[in-house]
Amino acid sequence: MTSRILISGAGVAGPVLAYWLTRHGFEVTVVERATSLRKTGAHAVDLFRPAMDISEKMGVLSRVEERATGTSRMSVHQEGARRPVRVDLSKIFGAASGRHVEIMRDDLSEIYHDAARDDVEYVFGESITAISPDGEVRFENAAPRRFDLVVGADGLHSNVRRLVFGDTPGAFIGAYFGVLTLPNLSGLDGELVMHVGVGRTVGVYGARHLDGARALFLFRSAYELDCHHHDVPRQKKLLREAFDGMHPAVDRWLGELDRSPAFYFDSISQLRMDSWSRGRVTLVGDAGYSPGPAVGGSTSLGVVGAYVLAGELARAGGDHERAFPAYERAMAEHVRGSREAALSAARTLIPTSRLGVAGLAQGARLISGLPSGIGRALLRLTTKSARLHNSMTVEDYPCPPSRAPLG
Repeated sequence: MTSRILISGAGVAGPVLAYWLTRHGFEVTVVERATSLRKTGAHAVDLFRPAMDISEKMGVLSRVEERATGTSRMSVHQEGARRPVRVDLSKIFGAASGRHVEIMRDDLSEIYHDAARDDVEYVFGESITAISPDGEVRFENAAPRRFDLVVGADGLHSNVRRLVFGDTPGAFIGAYFGVLTLPNLSGLDGELVMHVGVGRTVGVYGARHLDGARALFLFRSAYELDCHHHDVPRQKKLLREAFDGMHPAVDRWLGELDRSPAFYFDSISQLRMDSWSRGRVTLVGDAGYSPGPAVGGSTSLGVVGAYVLAGELARAGGDHERAFPAYERAMAEHVRGSREAALSAARTLIPTSRLGVAGLAQGARLISGLPSGIGRALLRLTTKSARLHNSMTVEDYPCPPSRAPLG
């Protein structure tokens, strides 16, 4: 059996993959460019039923539920309207998926990391610079090492993907998003406050255990903007321009841009690679098949992908020539569905017309006001994402008795 596997990336998919590989008897090393687990003020992410089931198998479900944001109410301010629309989010989440939690991405990363940190070699402050066909890996700082397999779990701008597959630009789907941390001056706890206009949407939320509130900005662009993903001053300028004059509250949130302890900005793009494996290297999560950050359910997809990859490697006895194609076959339908759901979600969340703005607010209020069974049926009929998250099935990959998951 293949024994030594290197994973690049300690975000979400990387630690989940590391956990399951160790439970299947593999020897795992994880390298992460950051000097420690990232605490960047990242935005909230959704875990739907398949990812929740996998978390339960890992013995960490109680921790995930404890760190949930608890967002259950939403106020939608339509640009130009006097009064907000009040929405019961708990009913919408319940209608969308029978099992769901919203959690901060940093909290989730920490939980998954802790699940197997005693069994996995984590190397922080390190990055891969070269991967040879025979498995020799070179690093920025450490001496070269040889591994049987290498997995890129390092996100949409994956270094491993660039080294092995070359330049693979994402397919821009016409929108951008930004996230910043700001003081929770309104005392938001369990509530999402949204402002929605034609081509632009912003939401702010908070919770008792968060160090401040989070603001998520989404806006449309007919073309890709000239902005490198590390050019923070340019990103902030674009965000200010996109939301200028929307509402006094939005202006106040934008006023925190230069004081925010954490800021993130990127295009909403999809990776549409025909295959995400080559030789001894494969990709998992956003590194291989990002359906679109902030709109595509990519966190749940990454958790599922990590579980499936580990299971297929175990089933094949570590033979990557059998495991990698099986992994891609198992994930292909989920990936295609997530891409379609992301496009649908982007159209809904960032309306292109005044009618769309009103439809977003009134549709959410309608579903939240209906009995749960009727609301679930309506949501299934009207949204691709709800159908996807409810229908996604994942095969069970049992671990050897001596390596059974803890918890």
